[in-house]
Amino acid sequence: MKYRSRFQSGLTMLTGLFVLAALFAILLYALTPETPVARGPILLASFIAILIGSMLCILFLLRWLLRPYIQLVGEAERASAANELLKSHDEAEFVLETFQSVVAQLQEQRKELEQLSAEARERASSAEKFSERIVASLPSGLIAFDSGGSSMVINTPGRTLLGVDGRALGESYETLLANHVELSQMVGDCLQRGTIYRRSEIEARTPEGELRRLGATIAPIELPPDRGPRGALCLLTDITEVTELREQVALKNNLESLGEMSAGLAHEFKNAIATLQGYAQLLQSLELNDKAQVAAASLLNEVRGLATMVTAFLNFARPQPLQLEEIDLQHLVLECKTDLASLFEELKVNLVTDSKSKLIVRADERMLRLALQNIIRNAAEAIPGDNTQRQVLVRTTEEVSSAVIEVRDTGTGIKADQLQKIFIPFFTTKPKGHGVGLALTHRIISEHGGTLMAANAVDGGAVFTIKIPLENIRASDDQPAPRYPAAQ
Repeated sequence: MKYRSRFQSGLTMLTGLFVLAALFAILLYALTPETPVARGPILLASFIAILIGSMLCILFLLRWLLRPYIQLVGEAERASAANELLKSHDEAEFVLETFQSVVAQLQEQRKELEQLSAEARERASSAEKFSERIVASLPSGLIAFDSGGSSMVINTPGRTLLGVDGRALGESYETLLANHVELSQMVGDCLQRGTIYRRSEIEARTPEGELRRLGATIAPIELPPDRGPRGALCLLTDITEVTELREQVALKNNLESLGEMSAGLAHEFKNAIATLQGYAQLLQSLELNDKAQVAAASLLNEVRGLATMVTAFLNFARPQPLQLEEIDLQHLVLECKTDLASLFEELKVNLVTDSKSKLIVRADERMLRLALQNIIRNAAEAIPGDNTQRQVLVRTTEEVSSAVIEVRDTGTGIKADQLQKIFIPFFTTKPKGHGVGLALTHRIISEHGGTLMAANAVDGGAVFTIKIPLENIRASDDQPAPRYPAAQ
């Protein structure tokens, strides 16, 4: 622009001088006498001045027109010096060669840029696929929300734990977590206030109604500009088995401490009860009137009931060493059914057994029979008298790592606040119960290396599940059981 302005100014000045010289020549020609001698020199001087001015204008015009070419030649010379090219004698040819060389270099650089761009896209695509594989391979559930609370990412474990399908992507956290109120509140606090939750334990129910315990870690995350300033990342882990195992260990330790502490006290009670029982029997042997005989008989019955309870508690507090032997669980269930037949007939409850295959387990027959009878008896007694469906189902199955005995009833189930208390000694919901049976049963199963869990079924009733580790079990479909005859 600077050179263009200077050229235009110079051209304007020359044009002005040329016009003034022409006007001056015309004026001088008009004022001189009309004789050849007078006008000849003037015409010659005017012609020479006009010719010189025209040549100067042409020179300025050519210089202006050739300025880009001169600049191109200069740039070509500098490029030739930088790239050590041989300069041609013809400037036009030299400029053409330089231009072709620059074009070739630009094409090579364009190819390099295209290759780098393709490599960058491939790396980005590979990184994105790798991130997607990592998210999909996580055993824990991962859910990411944008600043507006809409879900951006939900992996397969997350969908399983929350009980949602693929259409849940893009839904707000209030809708997505409508059945998980506590988790929804935690995500809302993280989005609004940036609150961080580390390994918080929450309860959730599956679509089938099963209660699960989840470990939740929620933290804010930075998002791309189009997603908002801050989102939330939620990691969910199913810790149901870990929590149950922890509770089982804690309960076992508490029961052991309680048994050791109260064994001596129970022994003293047993001695006192034996004395009372002796006096009650002595009273019955005396010649008493009818009222005294009835009172003595009632006293003796109460003393015997108390003695039974103390004996059961002593068995719980000071368990005997297990006498392990091979037992067929299928036949053990059938024998328990025979032993409890009179009770089920009295309560008008149907006892159904379901065993798909033989399971031979090394266990103490007497103790395992006692534990199983306690659970089956409690299941029958838990069914209210006005229930139309009166059934107890005992099923034996084999899982990958354990043998399972499941006892299911059609009663009203167990209250939520009582599920963690039913295995504590002396806790009972029965009017005439002692609260020792389930505690003793839990102790027996624990000594066999197994677990005993209680839960409520989705369709009503309670479910007690006994699991014994596989190392204690030998499944057999073609070998007869060593203690029992073949199943009929």
